[in-house]
Amino acid sequence: MQSKSLDFRQIEWWIVTTAILTAFLFILFVYRPQFYNDSGQAIFRFSSRLLILAILYGAFHLIHMVLIPMFQKESNKWPSIIWIVLTGMVSFGVAALFGYTAQLIKAPFPAFLLGIVVLYVCYLLAAHVLSQALTPPKVRDFQLYNIIRLILGYIFTFLCLIQLDPIANNGPSIIFGIFLPVIFIASLYNFYLVYGKRKVGLIKQSRWYNWGLMAVILIIFLIISIEANQEEFFFVGGLGTIAFIQLIFFPLTSLIFKKYDSYIGQIYSLSTQVNQGNASMDFLRSQINPHFLFNALNTLYASSLMENAEKTSDGIQKLGDMMRFMLHENQLPRIPLSREINYLRNYLDLQMLRFGAQANLETDFQINENQCAGEIAPMLLIPFVENAFKHGISSKEKSWIRLNLRCISGSVHLDLVNSVHPDKPASEQSREESGIGLENVKNRLQLVYPDRHNLNIIPNDTDFFVHLSIQL
Repeated sequence: MQSKSLDFRQIEWWIVTTAILTAFLFILFVYRPQFYNDSGQAIFRFSSRLLILAILYGAFHLIHMVLIPMFQKESNKWPSIIWIVLTGMVSFGVAALFGYTAQLIKAPFPAFLLGIVVLYVCYLLAAHVLSQALTPPKVRDFQLYNIIRLILGYIFTFLCLIQLDPIANNGPSIIFGIFLPVIFIASLYNFYLVYGKRKVGLIKQSRWYNWGLMAVILIIFLIISIEANQEEFFFVGGLGTIAFIQLIFFPLTSLIFKKYDSYIGQIYSLSTQVNQGNASMDFLRSQINPHFLFNALNTLYASSLMENAEKTSDGIQKLGDMMRFMLHENQLPRIPLSREINYLRNYLDLQMLRFGAQANLETDFQINENQCAGEIAPMLLIPFVENAFKHGISSKEKSWIRLNLRCISGSVHLDLVNSVHPDKPASEQSREESGIGLENVKNRLQLVYPDRHNLNIIPNDTDFFVHLSIQL
């Protein structure tokens, strides 16, 4: 309520629908004719009441939910204006014809409908003034605007029901004007003073508010019964009201409040988990980016010492592509899979600039980009490949790295196997283990693809095997 405006068009539709439905039910139960005993005029009057209500509700729905949004959206306003006028004229004519013929109104002019139209126009103007005066940036938030407009919408509906008294009598307006506000106030009383106090452990205060309300109700009914000189009114009305509140109304509303508190708690818990997940992902990314920049710069430095300028310039170009990727696309929640694969190719090319001339290294890179469509969270494939270069290459022993990347039916699959050299020098081992581990990417996979990925890591004495599949 504080952060944004409510969807008042839908709220207004629901309020008016509830009011019209109440009027329909009142007519059905109060004016329902006995079709075998009542005269044809009584049946016609009954049908006319229902027909007029249906026509008015249809006109409201068409104007409020279709034509006014069309008027606000379209640049050419005249078609919407013409349709609004035609709808008003048709509903006006039907109400006049059936209202006068069925003797629901005394003159062939439906004054009640004119009153509803005036009320509706006044409500739209008042809503516009409120939106101009009580919404940001003129006020801090939408809270006051939402509250006042909700009250205004309820008052508009109540006044419209009063205008419909010739059609539905005063029953629906009494329900909306007395019973609903009483139920609403009693619900607030229970939520804040009875249920609310009991929820925070203030049992004694909750009981005082509960029985204090019962005492006030008894006093009111006692005064009314004395004024009317009807003792049964006190016993039937007062005690019956207290029994209804204690046995039905308060237990039912308290159950609803408990469900509401449970849902709010679940939403808060989920929001906390999402915030923690976003913070974790930001932290993981902050760990990943410096590592790759450091690794790539070391590769270029070694290449500049051992190779000619042509290869170095090619490496610099690939490094530039990688840096642009990390500065821009790596900050996005999703990127095209083709960009992730392109980054992977650049990484492999840079590493081969460094290790490609090593005689005891065997590499086999198979990247099949066919059917590789869709988007993926960035930097999910590289850590496994980087781990293979960190731990799979030895300057003295035979080494191998085999990579197979393919896409099948909306999923990407990575198979990677590298040699293992447990007898690497301690200084080299500690230096190369200073980068990120595989735990980071495991955490990211759990956050982004909790039920849509499969990761198998199988180490042994000679090989380190990784299989990763992600359902995009």
